[in-house]
Amino acid sequence: MATLCRPAIAVPEHVITREETLELARQLHAGHPQLGLALRLIGNTGVQTRRLVRPIEETLEHPGFTARNAVYEEEAKARVPDVVRRALDLAQLAPPDIDMIVYVSCTGFMMPSMTAWIINNLGFRPETRQLPIAQLGCAAGGAAINRAHDFCTAYPGANVLIVACEFCSLCYQPADLAVGNLLSNGLFGDALAAAVVRGEGGTGVRLERNGSHLVPGTEDWISYAVRDTGFHFLLDKRVPKTMAMLAPAMRDMAAPHDWDVSGLDFYVVHAGGPRILDDLSHYLGLPAEMFRYSRATLTERGNIASAVIFDALERLFEEGGAHHGARGVIAGFGPGITAEITLGTWSDAGREPTSAAGTPEARAPGAELPTQTPALQGGVRG
Repeated sequence: MATLCRPAIAVPEHVITREETLELARQLHAGHPQLGLALRLIGNTGVQTRRLVRPIEETLEHPGFTARNAVYEEEAKARVPDVVRRALDLAQLAPPDIDMIVYVSCTGFMMPSMTAWIINNLGFRPETRQLPIAQLGCAAGGAAINRAHDFCTAYPGANVLIVACEFCSLCYQPADLAVGNLLSNGLFGDALAAAVVRGEGGTGVRLERNGSHLVPGTEDWISYAVRDTGFHFLLDKRVPKTMAMLAPAMRDMAAPHDWDVSGLDFYVVHAGGPRILDDLSHYLGLPAEMFRYSRATLTERGNIASAVIFDALERLFEEGGAHHGARGVIAGFGPGITAEITLGTWSDAGREPTSAAGTPEARAPGAELPTQTPALQGGVRG
């Protein structure tokens, strides 16, 4: 069965603190009629530090969308190779062992996708499948894990590399003065992450089930307006209340498999803001401590979009992981409003895997599907 291995994380070198963010807001928006509200909201995010791909002086300038996107491409090509190599090392694999690359990002645009550049420049086989995901925002990290799981189920033994590259600071729009935009300027940070889903072996989260849920009628709650100056982030004031709708979806997704989402051993969820984590604690009846990995990411990095769940997962690894067979959930939340949810058990390499029921398992989910023909297996090793 497929196992999500330890992620590699990278953050840029330019640091901005909460105090510096608040002072900048006071200076830049001194005459804003709702400045006091914006300052309170930024102060309540819990974000202490964020990392920026360029110095704050440069970040605050807007040279136009063309220049901004050129910075995105330049920085991605400079920084992605390191996390890719480290993620492969952590999974004890090499580029030729990878059968598909999933690249997720909502903060810049490239075509061909960054996947093509990775294959051409980092030693991957020309037959490596490509799956860029660009329009799921913060939910894309969860979607990447789920699509990797689906691929490994369809092609047993295949390996998938996931790369998340988010430079949220490149979406800063100095003319957007709504309170929600001012809040976003103090919430989002930049980061990169990479992780391997191994079709066989590996230590990490053994992927059992996955699902998706979209809340009807919420398409305009989180969105981009694409204008001459680039991506303009739009955030509805109702977004912080979405866990009232998504927590039940998590419960409903787990219940048919006899999993109680309120009784798991570990939780790795998207930290869009403190209200998200507080409400999950409330609606799932869990102590706040169960979301400590996600809250630490929010505190030290800010909201780093699709990379959040990988940073939070790395903190679980750093803590020593979970006990073999421990149950957990990984969930990403984003525009739509969409939740991408994964159920998994912790697996130590070399130990016999067990099913969710705790009995030795001889086949992975989906193994009852008809054996793939050689034509269907084209491009996938062995």
